[in-house]
Amino acid sequence: MEEITVKTKEHLEVLDITSKVESGIKGFRDGLLMVYIPHTTAAVTIQEPDEELWKDLLDTYRELVPIRGDYAHNKKYSGMSGEQNAHAHILSGIIKPFILVPVENGQLSLGNWQSILFIELDGPRNRKVRLKFIPSK
Repeated sequence: MEEITVKTKEHLEVLDITSKVESGIKGFRDGLLMVYIPHTTAAVTIQEPDEELWKDLLDTYRELVPIRGDYAHNKKYSGMSGEQNAHAHILSGIIKPFILVPVENGQLSLGNWQSILFIELDGPRNRKVRLKFIPSK
């Protein structure tokens, strides 16, 4: 398993990690790549590499699951700094912590308008992204 790192700067942020993922699969030929986020307050998706779309995604996430809500998780940890993050846990459950990407001839087999996006939901933080290659037979 390979691992790459991502440093986020914002509380909610989208980062295109496609090139980092590509660098992490050097030497692999054909198969499936699992891109896995080992954090409960971050996620990964495949989407268009368009910063206006990313803004729309983040705005929609804020509308669907407000940062400041009446969440039991937040009440449990009230008084502890950094634990008012129920919204991040909820969103990571909706968006998901992993994706599968086909690899053909050593290249990610993404569509014309597809990139691998890391989604920070409780930053800024230093994050890990794990890459597990599953070769074809």
